[in-house]
Amino acid sequence: MGVRLMVVDDHRLLAEALASALKLRGHRVLAAAAPSAGAAELVVSRAPEVCLLGTAAPARPGVFDPVVRIKKERPQVAVVVLGPVPSPRGIAAAFAAGASGYVRNDERIEGVERAMMKARAGESAVSPKLLQQAFEELLHPAAQPDDEGARLLELLTPREVEVLMRVADGEDTRLIAAGMDIAPSTARTHVQRVLMKLEVGSRLEAAALAARTGLLERAGGRGTLGGPTGPEDDPAPSTR
Repeated sequence: MGVRLMVVDDHRLLAEALASALKLRGHRVLAAAAPSAGAAELVVSRAPEVCLLGTAAPARPGVFDPVVRIKKERPQVAVVVLGPVPSPRGIAAAFAAGASGYVRNDERIEGVERAMMKARAGESAVSPKLLQQAFEELLHPAAQPDDEGARLLELLTPREVEVLMRVADGEDTRLIAAGMDIAPSTARTHVQRVLMKLEVGSRLEAAALAARTGLLERAGGRGTLGGPTGPEDDPAPSTR
């Protein structure tokens, strides 16, 4: 029997694609919407059996506030979080907020469907592999505390660091392209890669994350602005 559900994700296209795939498998999708200030209200008003809630940053403070609101007003709604591989704190935060499950966002549709069915039945829906990873991290913590700013900086190429610094300064795509002497399409691609690597959904979130973790201060020490770039830094040819 199909599940009556809602899909809520940071990326509307991903939400709609997942909703379409689940419709083809016989489920009734009431809505597919990007999260906003009214996301919890939408779920509360429609009262599905299951809500699939996507997040790019499960460790970010307040990211599971919609779950708390949903469970407070509609305790019968089972919420399953879709996200990247989380830290134990990310999994704990999801369940502490009232989620019934956590599924990796690169899971196959069959895995998402199994999690939905388990959550609707009142069971916890989290893969044994995720639990094992969480327990391993708890049992064998890193010798040094995680420096999130340094870790994020290592994910970015020098050119992407420069793009992030310009985004934090409020530059739009046109200004980034002009300041770096590259094509607007190249600048746009760099911005999208930065958002993807930082696991955020907007430029504003990227700037806020960079400021919170001290990434910008660390980036300034790299001396990236005006520095040389390798071929891996330019995804598209420049237009000069």
